[in-house]
Amino acid sequence: MGCIIEEDDGDEVVMEPPPNFSMVEEGIYRSSCPRPCNFSFLETLNLRSIIYLCPEPYPEENLEYIRSHNIRLFQFGIEGKTEPSLATLKDAIRGALKILIDVRNHPVLIHCKRGKHRTGSLVGCLRKLQNWCLSSVFEEYQHFAGIKSRDADMKFIETFDVVCLRQCLHSIIYQYQGYGSKKRRLLYREDNVQKPRITSI
Repeated sequence: MGCIIEEDDGDEVVMEPPPNFSMVEEGIYRSSCPRPCNFSFLETLNLRSIIYLCPEPYPEENLEYIRSHNIRLFQFGIEGKTEPSLATLKDAIRGALKILIDVRNHPVLIHCKRGKHRTGSLVGCLRKLQNWCLSSVFEEYQHFAGIKSRDADMKFIETFDVVCLRQCLHSIIYQYQGYGSKKRRLLYREDNVQKPRITSI
């Protein structure tokens, strides 16, 4: 399903978002892996960063796009066809979350291949950090995963230790401004902060 943008000269241009596209929070988006037909839509997001959750090299046409638009790529290779080790998965999700909640990286797009399991696991762990109740976290995960929901993913989300993550974040502060507020923000304190590690490009 595309959105129609009317240009100054009156012509209409159809913008096609990637499958499974959605806004997670203000400045945070999720989707499947974008294709060239989605690039015009991505331009409307003014992305600063992309979090890519697959181990495979980033598609060449996507690399060309992000280079030309000065978008940073952070890659955390999580296996999709075989179940990764728990330690590897925890490390990847923790690393991705640190990038995700740093507003210097916003607007940011999270994606894997289809925007279901790996992306859903990362967003689910973010929701735990936001103190969502588990039933709401699972409902969102299942909405995007559909009939291919994985019990292993939901078990991982359920047992993911956000207390440990909060301790590891040090001076990167997450502040939830009011339950249900449209202006929930991820705030950042500048003192004693290490620069995020760019894992690709």
